[in-house]
Amino acid sequence: MTVGVVGLGLIGGSMAKAYKAAGHRVLATDIDASVTAFAEMAGASDGELTRENLASCELILLAVYPAAAAKYLEENASHIDRNAVVIDCCGIKREICEAGFRVAKEHGFLFVGGHPMAGTHFSGFKYSRATLFKGAPMVLVPPALDDMQMIDRVRGLLSAPEFGSFSVTTADRHDEMIAFTSQLAHVVSNAYIKSPTAGSHQGFSAGSYKDLTRVAWLNAPMWAELFLDNRDHLMQEIDGLTAELQKYRDALAAGDRETLCALLEEGKKRKEEVG
Repeated sequence: MTVGVVGLGLIGGSMAKAYKAAGHRVLATDIDASVTAFAEMAGASDGELTRENLASCELILLAVYPAAAAKYLEENASHIDRNAVVIDCCGIKREICEAGFRVAKEHGFLFVGGHPMAGTHFSGFKYSRATLFKGAPMVLVPPALDDMQMIDRVRGLLSAPEFGSFSVTTADRHDEMIAFTSQLAHVVSNAYIKSPTAGSHQGFSAGSYKDLTRVAWLNAPMWAELFLDNRDHLMQEIDGLTAELQKYRDALAAGDRETLCALLEEGKKRKEEVG
């Protein structure tokens, strides 16, 4: 199978390496021509993905920001084979799926939204690896939720990265969930590390500090785009968290041990319930 990869950062680079390791032919491109060339030199691709060879790809993976992925589809849809499957790897789904479903319908190929749930706080091709997705969840947003034959076909095309599980959902449900499970965590981590106390944490920090600050080190332009594109869901999560934090602050201000203990027990119980 010939696989086209658009974008050679952490996600795209890891996809390219995974498919190459599985014996597939990989054509890849990045906005940075030096990265495109380096990927080929490093053995992660067999050559540059161009409009001229795009039609040879049976699977095309869009591993760029949502707006860039939508733009790529708009500009290159006429060069994509009708039997090809295009899957994006963006962190939110509504914007890219709206464009992807529409363009795919116009040109006769299949577009499926995708979100590989794996990564690190490092970005760029140099941190990519063929095993990044091994055992990780993969979320799929197909144009029809009840077309099991299509979903099985897509899962087969995604066998090389060795995902551990697949979830099928809608674009809106995905974005609602990801606002809580990923985006809010990044906002909290990034805001938490701005405490004036952070500058003198050495010798006083252990696991809790490391866990909470790990994702504060992020790709700011990428996350800013994802946050803004999903701002309705993310603002709702931030508002909910702010309201909960205010309860703890109020209990502290009042010296209310009973209420504070109840709040802590409530959080502990909730964690036990949701895992």
